[in-house]
Amino acid sequence: MAKSMTAYGRATDIINGKEILVEIKSVNSRYLDCTVKISRLYSYLEERAKAYLAAKGITRGKIDLYIGVNLLTNKGTEICLDEAFAESYIAALRKLRDRFDLADDISVMSVARNSEIFAQKHPAEDEEEAWGDILPVLDEALNGFLSMREREGENLKRDLLAKKEELVSMVEKVALRAEQYTAAYRTKLETRLRNVLSELNVSADEGRILTECAIFADRTAVDEELVRLRSHFTAYDEIFASAEPIGRKLDFLLQEMNRETNTIGSKCNDKETSAMVVEMKCLLEKIREQIQNIE
Repeated sequence: MAKSMTAYGRATDIINGKEILVEIKSVNSRYLDCTVKISRLYSYLEERAKAYLAAKGITRGKIDLYIGVNLLTNKGTEICLDEAFAESYIAALRKLRDRFDLADDISVMSVARNSEIFAQKHPAEDEEEAWGDILPVLDEALNGFLSMREREGENLKRDLLAKKEELVSMVEKVALRAEQYTAAYRTKLETRLRNVLSELNVSADEGRILTECAIFADRTAVDEELVRLRSHFTAYDEIFASAEPIGRKLDFLLQEMNRETNTIGSKCNDKETSAMVVEMKCLLEKIREQIQNIE
């Protein structure tokens, strides 16, 4: 199935006194690169969230997942004083005062401006309960994200299949032109050889003439390349019909198409065929760029 690697999903809800926000976005990447940012209190759920995304069938892309949890109720949260840090901090302030002869304005409020002397102490929360609260919001964001990937993937599929049909048409034109060009050039070569031999008063060796013409025809023949290209087009359609991720398979197949097209270009000595090969290569490059967006 064609799925785009570029997508976005967002959801928010209030569950059990928690205001939960989930955002997920992705861009192209050769492999799966997942980054999870989650409120510090629930950081232990980071790996679980990554595993959940993988279980949903996400195999490629640079994924950024944000899970924000804002506690709307106290539920036993306490603000604690880090006494050791506060003692060291106040001692440093006094040393600063004495060393530089500053005004002594050390007060509770001035010290309290340094938030590091305080720590939040939260009551222990069951991991399954916390995950159960986050999961519905994560699912909602993920459903929107996956739907967008599928929609964009279908658009890419239509475009890529249309471009393949253009390639099919070009290949048939190249095949027809190659047949015409080889036959015409063979006749031209044979005539030229006979004329040269006649001018030199040398009797024509029919076997030799036919051999030289056959060597040329074999050197410029592109039948094998055209057969392989047609086979690649069939494989192209089959890949798009697959239910599995197809991006890497398409990327490999496109390399093979490029190889056959380059070989045709190196064999032909005909301007018209060369122009068609250039056009094919331009179209293959457009397909390559689009394939980079597919999972």
